Amino acid sequence: MANSKLRRQIAYQAAMLMYQREESEYYRAKMKASKQICKGWVKPKDLPSNAEIRDEIQKLARMLEGDSRDDNLQAMRVEALRIMRILNRFRPRLIGSVFTGHVRKGSDIDIHVFSDSIESVTGELDYHGFVYDTEFKRVVKNGERQVFKHIHVSDRFPVELTVYPTTKVSYVFKSSITGKAIEKASITQLETFLANQYPDLNLEHAVAEAEEKVDRFQVYYSLLLPLENVKQSPKYHPEGDALYHSLQVFDRACDCLPYDEEFLLAALLHDVGKGIDPYDHVYSGLESLQGVITQRTGWLIEHHMEAHKLHDRTIGARARKRLEQNESYEELVLLGECDRAGRVAGVEASELEEALEYIRQISDAYS
Repeated sequence: MANSKLRRQIAYQAAMLMYQREESEYYRAKMKASKQICKGWVKPKDLPSNAEIRDEIQKLARMLEGDSRDDNLQAMRVEALRIMRILNRFRPRLIGSVFTGHVRKGSDIDIHVFSDSIESVTGELDYHGFVYDTEFKRVVKNGERQVFKHIHVSDRFPVELTVYPTTKVSYVFKSSITGKAIEKASITQLETFLANQYPDLNLEHAVAEAEEKVDRFQVYYSLLLPLENVKQSPKYHPEGDALYHSLQVFDRACDCLPYDEEFLLAALLHDVGKGIDPYDHVYSGLESLQGVITQRTGWLIEHHMEAHKLHDRTIGARARKRLEQNESYEELVLLGECDRAGRVAGVEASELEEALEYIRQISDAYS
């Protein structure tokens, strides 16, 4: 097998592994791909470069995502500018695929920010209502042990902020793909870049529109979090607060229909109204979720109390027949079972952020 042909095959296979998110690092992807193709050791000179793999990923993205890729790239760049303006005092720099254009489905918006306190950055995110988690990643780079501080923001697009000390504002970071200085853009440079790339785009209008677009998962988070303080009757809910109950119901739903996003959302969100109006939690919950759930999820939430009457056989024949005529009747019965099963004191349950991230991943995979 000619070396050039072998390199192309390994590059394609590695690209497929990375495009499908089975691997996230170039080195691991190329080593795994080489083992799959050659069933043994491969000479280093026969391995493709990171740049060759990146090019293959872009071919896959163009082939599989079509025109939506370009529209998505523009939206991600506008969103990057919006977030950078919010974090202006930390001298943000856009780097990576969103700036260079090498995006694929699920790509992060990568931004460097500079602060001697990660809490200052998270405080700004808190003020603007972002949902995020922090990561301290220990790596060995150039023979030196380093700790990278990352903030993963869950928004319309995933955002990864890497926090560096202020002394590194002028530091020249090298690309793991090209070995050269990474391409980056400050706020002013990004504004100029966008004006040149999209001459027909009204940038300020686009940023304002991005500001108005609500990430539905932030809405879910804001409605679910207060349930932690909603205490329930120990007679019916020995497990305790409404959030703990909701997470238990979600876990049971995952056991039953792990890829049904609408059903999982109904399980997780069915009691959000208890944090608004405990005397009519179904109506108040549906009102607060208007526009951020599907009709099917809404129907399941609307009738989840009737699911218990179905179980107890206390529902009228006409009401039962009406429910049976809906194509999601079986899932409604199942939701009732999950609701009753999610009332166990002391059982381990998913964290709220984990539950939302699980559903977000399903949404991204099937959108």
